[in-house]
Amino acid sequence: MNEVDHPSEVCSVARTVALFGDRWSFLILRDIGNRVSRFDELIGHLGIARDVLSRRLGTLVDHGLVAKRPYREAGRRERVEYRLTDAGRDFVPVLVALMSWGDEHLPGPGGAPVTLSHEGCGEPVGLELRCAAGHVVRPGREIRRELNAAAVAGAGV
Repeated sequence: MNEVDHPSEVCSVARTVALFGDRWSFLILRDIGNRVSRFDELIGHLGIARDVLSRRLGTLVDHGLVAKRPYREAGRRERVEYRLTDAGRDFVPVLVALMSWGDEHLPGPGGAPVTLSHEGCGEPVGLELRCAAGHVVRPGREIRRELNAAAVAGAGV
């Protein structure tokens, strides 16, 4: 078995894609990360059907990316809003990578619709791949893949 010849069942990318299932999960995480946190706000912002949003939120909650937090407006029943968990916040760089790729390879007529900057200093935020020694790694050119035989064996494949 070579370095990339392994069953999809043990592939982390395949498991992650299976969890998300469709574009809605990515967009829901994006919006919750941008402080759009209530069910009706998410519906209005995304233009998503209620049943689809309910199912996708349930999956994200069940897998620990989003947590429910109760709130009550005066004179109304208790409801929940959604917040990213640590695992959900750890997914933000994936969303930034998707955004950066889209800005570069699928630009809109007016350019990038959003820019990211560090709240602390105001400088632009971007992503880089770096090795543990601090070297910048060029994607697709300088990455060696090594099969973890124990993971494959542990999956019973």
